Amino acid sequence: MRKAALAGILTLAAGGAGAETPGGRAVDRMLFKGAAVEVEVIAQPFLPPDQAKLLPMVGQGQPYYGAVAASPDEGLLVEATVAAANHHSTEAAEAAARAECDARRKGRTPCVTVALIRPSGWQPRPVTLSAAATEGFVQSFLRLRGDRAFAVSDSTGAWGAGAGAEAALAQCAAGGAADCRVIAAD
Repeated sequence: MRKAALAGILTLAAGGAGAETPGGRAVDRMLFKGAAVEVEVIAQPFLPPDQAKLLPMVGQGQPYYGAVAASPDEGLLVEATVAAANHHSTEAAEAAARAECDARRKGRTPCVTVALIRPSGWQPRPVTLSAAATEGFVQSFLRLRGDRAFAVSDSTGAWGAGAGAEAALAQCAAGGAADCRVIAAD
């Protein structure tokens, strides 16, 4: 039974047709709780070891999921270096950090990721939420009675909880997110 339920959730996470939205308790079991993070430094040829040692210190002060991007032509200690945090995945955080870094860089070479910020004890899971959304899921969504839904924006990190899908989607989109989707409903 547990394997079948997980297989259904994995199908949903992969965008499978006909898959049902998982319930709140199923999603709750997949989430990382707590604020502790781990920082993975991504070795880059332009990044000297003494500067690479700074990245875990910077990352420890950021909420998960996050990423740090830097300009290979300029190095780490310049205005173009950007940390994006509190996204629902490292992929989304990387995209945000690289886009902002590219907008600020003076060099020709596109920015690259130099660090990833994940929850402590991270391992791949079918559903991941930012630190703020995880707290909101527990404090808002799980406390709702009756019909309830939780929606997220992958591009912005926004989220919303409400009495039904429409309410959750509206709350998620209130800050301007255009890609909100329901990830849990009861």
